[in-house]
Amino acid sequence: MSAILMPLAVAACAPENASAPFTPEYRGIQTDLLDGDLVNFRVAMTGARDTGDVARYAECAAAKYALIRGYGFARHVRTNIADEGGIWRGDAVYTISPALPRGLKTIDAEVVAADCAENGIPMV
Repeated sequence: MSAILMPLAVAACAPENASAPFTPEYRGIQTDLLDGDLVNFRVAMTGARDTGDVARYAECAAAKYALIRGYGFARHVRTNIADEGGIWRGDAVYTISPALPRGLKTIDAEVVAADCAENGIPMV
């Protein structure tokens, strides 16, 4: 491949929105204590790149909520995400606990909350 065609080939492989800036607008968090240590987090945002940004917003809410309640850990139960007219909504459920819970999807609330704060993701 010639040197002139090489940049075109590389550009063709890049995602269409790769150069678009990530400018999320976080539109709020609603929490509901379902039962003892089971908590529902509903989040809304615009400007999400994909479902991962919405899930991360809910995870940040869960981490801070656990810390506020005096717990150090949370375990992800489920997250449902929908994009409705450009507004991304997440509906996530976590358990919170003072000790590391069983399961694969556990989070250390202090570590996650610190990372969320560093990245400008709002929390409860």
